[in-house]
Amino acid sequence: MSARFLALPSSVVLLASCSADVDQPQAEAGAETIECALGESGDFSATCQVERATADGLNLLVVRHPDGGFRRFEQLTDGRGLAEADGAEILVRSLQGDLLEVAIGPDRYRFKAQKQNADAASE
Repeated sequence: MSARFLALPSSVVLLASCSADVDQPQAEAGAETIECALGESGDFSATCQVERATADGLNLLVVRHPDGGFRRFEQLTDGRGLAEADGAEILVRSLQGDLLEVAIGPDRYRFKAQKQNADAASE
């Protein structure tokens, strides 16, 4: 019975640390800002931020939404750009000039396309 009461104070402390009154950064300092259209709105705005990370030998991009949500993408080395890193939704990509537009679920993102040497893509 005393174990139940010991757990209560720690849960109160955890709730207090998630206060909405405290400004929490959307992304780490130095994150790149990109255009995104989230949900069904369809309007692009430069409000998403991209963080780069490496995990298990994969280059990952974490796109952070202004509301705290995020999506993870794997940066491919074969010239296709990006692939979904997790989740069940299928990614659709299209190249529009120097922009790679990625759609996944109701969300769309615009990344600056990086040209790749054809020889490097075939390795």
